[in-house]
Parts: sequence; C-alpha cells; structure tokens
Amino acid sequence: MLYYLFEYLESEYQFPGASLFQFITFRAAMAIIVSLLISTIYGRRIIDFLRKKQMGESIRELGLEGQAEKAGTPTMGGIIIILSTLVPVLLFAKLDNIYVILLIITTLWMGVIGFTDDFLKIKRKDKEGLAGKFKVIGQVGLGLIVGCTMYFHGDITVRQEKARSDVEQVASNEADSDFKPAIKSTKTTLPFFKNNEFDYADLITWISPDLAKYAWLIFIPIVIFIVTAVSNGANLTDGIDGLAAGSSAIIVLTLALFAWVSGNIIFSDYLNVMYIPNSGEMTIFITAFAGALVGFLWYNTYPAQVFMGDTGSLTIGGIIAVIAIAIRKEFLIPIVCGIFFIETLSVMMQVSWFKYTKKKYGEGKRIFLMSPLHHHYQKRGIHESKIVARFWIVGIFLAIIAVITLKVR
Repeated sequence: MLYYLFEYLESEYQFPGASLFQFITFRAAMAIIVSLLISTIYGRRIIDFLRKKQMGESIRELGLEGQAEKAGTPTMGGIIIILSTLVPVLLFAKLDNIYVILLIITTLWMGVIGFTDDFLKIKRKDKEGLAGKFKVIGQVGLGLIVGCTMYFHGDITVRQEKARSDVEQVASNEADSDFKPAIKSTKTTLPFFKNNEFDYADLITWISPDLAKYAWLIFIPIVIFIVTAVSNGANLTDGIDGLAAGSSAIIVLTLALFAWVSGNIIFSDYLNVMYIPNSGEMTIFITAFAGALVGFLWYNTYPAQVFMGDTGSLTIGGIIAVIAIAIRKEFLIPIVCGIFFIETLSVMMQVSWFKYTKKKYGEGKRIFLMSPLHHHYQKRGIHESKIVARFWIVGIFLAIIAVITLKVR
C-alpha cells in the first residue's frame, strides 16, 4: 500500500524520497526490517496470549532427553511468522503482482490447514490433530491452484533468449521493447548443465509435437508433488528448538537472491539465468518472510519459549515450494532444501526398512536409532542445541552450492 501511496506522491507532487519505493532493493530492505521488528516486539505478546489461552504443546513420550520440560510450551507460534510476513508485504509490495498474490494465497491456505491441525491437537489433548488425508487434500488443493496459475495465467511468462546488443541497449536505458517478447512456457532450469533449460512439454512431445498443448497434464501433477513434498519435509524438520526456523531462513535468503536475479534483465543475462518478468517483486515477500523467521528464532531457540506448530511448518514448506517453482528452480530443491530432504529421506528409509525386515524376518529392524534424523543424534546423546547448530552449518554449505550453480555449468 505504501508503494502506491509514494508512487502517487512522486508523480503528482514530486515528494522528496518517494522515488526510492520504485527500487526493489529498498523495499526489500524495509520489508525485512519491519518483519524483524514485528516478530520480535509483538511476538512476545502473541506468546503471552497463547499461554493465557492454554495453547500448550502436548508431548508424546519418546524417551528423549529434556522432552518432559517442553510440555505446556505454547504452540501455534507460526502465527507470528505469518503476521510478520504479511504486514510488510501489504505495506511494501506491489499487490497486483501475480507472484505476490500467489504467495499470499499460499501463506493463508497453508496457515489455515496448520492452524486447524494445531487447534485440534490442543482441543483433543493428543498428537493426532487433523487427519492426514485432510492435510494431503489441502496440500494437493494448493498445488492445483499454483500449477493452474503458473500454466494458464497470462502474466506468468519467461523471456526468450536475448542478443547481447539488446542487453547493451537496456543498459543504456533504451526501451525494453527491443527485447524479444515474453512467452508462456513450461521451461525450467537444470543445475550444473551447460544447456540448463528443460521443458516439461518434452516429456510428451516426443510422441507427437501436437501434444504440446497438453503439457499441463505433466506440469500440474509435478507442481502438486513438489508442494506436498516440501511442506511435509518442513513439517518433519520441526522437531527440535530452532531447527526448522533457522534452516528455513537460510533457504529463503538463498531463494531471494535467485528471485532478484531472475527478475533483473541485466543480471539474468550476465549470469545466463532465465529471465522471468515481474518475478523480482517476490524479493519483497521473501525478505519479509526471512525477517519473520529470524525474529521468530528469538523465541524459538533453545530453550524454546514457543513452538511454531503445523501452523508454521506447513506454511513454511508451502511458501518455499511455491517460490522455487515460480523462479523455475524446483530442481534445486534437493540441494537448497537439503535439510528437509535428508530429514524426509531418513523417515522413508526407516519405515521402509522396518516394514521389509518385519515381513522377511518377522521382526522389524531400524537403520537409525530414531527418525527423523535429528532424533537419531538426540538418542546418541548429542545436545539439541549442538545438533541445530550443525544442521545450520550444513544448510549454509548447501546454500553456497546452490548459489554456485549460477555460474557452474
């Protein structure tokens, strides 16, 4: 809203400093500052409110050290993250941008699912909450919305390959109309490959070129799978104090860089990154989201004063998935979201091996002492704060690898 206000003041009254709001970098900086302030200052009030309403976590006995002390800690702290993200976005982002709209819908959609799950857990005094099938239906529904919007919406396009002279013209402040027109496309980016673009339509056009118009039958299910997988991965990672929030902050700051580069016509050409018109506006949302996560960490680091609950973890996963899809970097998810991926893989390996050995030998065996992976290290006697710090280090290392893919082909 402030963007439109200062745009009006600048055009009508030449208001001093109003032109700063035209710059994404300025608005992104303001968004992260405001989100940090909201999450740290008002976060305490939200925690006190949750404690007053007895919105405490019910702990399932898993035999982990320090587990009993966490009983009764306020949950639903994801509300802090959601509010601290949306307020700066409403203030500083262009609210008619389709990518921003899509991310706001994602935040509210997944937030409602997570909130319902947390509320039912508290009301029933158990860890079951919302039935798993309803969570999956909600995730699939969001994936369907995102997939259909990405495929059919006219404002979601990519720019065709540019000639160097065109870029030099833009650098000389000449008209953007000299560029080849933006087009609808199901292309995405493959990391580490020289010719790094892959078109989902190729999965069916090898049969017949006429099938290109049915590429949505491939694209939309893939989007649904990614949204569901990443949101569940974030949910599994949220098991010890500060792990999910800290890891997610590292991930989204990395994605902010990709979003800014993808939306900048000069830097996208220099780095040979797919130029996606209007995608740079997502940087405001992402930085606000990152600020909210870091501010939430103020209260979520060991010993946690609040848990994010599914209100936070499902929302975090959904947002990260949609950002990656929107900037055509979904194949980077196993790297940049490596912590989520490892945690999910550990659960899949544990469950599969247990079922296989039980069927074959009559007694189930385990690969890890407990899954997800962070609980395995807890069982080995490592303090959770040390586990979290080491996972953050791994997350930073993976983020650096993801950034390096901008140039390593």
